[in-house]
Amino acid sequence: QVQLVESGGGLVQAGASLTLSCAASGRTFSDYAMGWFRQYPGKQREFVAAINWAGSSTDYADSVKGRFTISRDNAENTLYLQMNTLKPEDTAVYYCAARDYYNTRRSSRDYGYWGQGTQVTVSS
Repeated sequence: QVQLVESGGGLVQAGASLTLSCAASGRTFSDYAMGWFRQYPGKQREFVAAINWAGSSTDYADSVKGRFTISRDNAENTLYLQMNTLKPEDTAVYYCAARDYYNTRRSSRDYGYWGQGTQVTVSS
């Protein structure tokens, strides 16, 4: 099993940048493809970005493409989400997730391990 802990959320103004981190512990981090999801109040979690085990392949939701960058450091067991040009509609709870495969997926059902979430609030 892998345990995930997100950090880096906060309150920022529109147009600002923020970097989320997800620290992993337990099993070997490079055994997992990783993803970032977000959840609005009363809504299901939605896909934001994903990265394969090696960091050589990434995938982004259209709403964040060109603004967000997912990356990972397997030596440090850490996943990142660099968020630039933030918009008020990016306000949500952000979760990192791991799946027991090397390749990426967009569905939350394909991820078996989740962090506790970190709140990102973007003011207009």
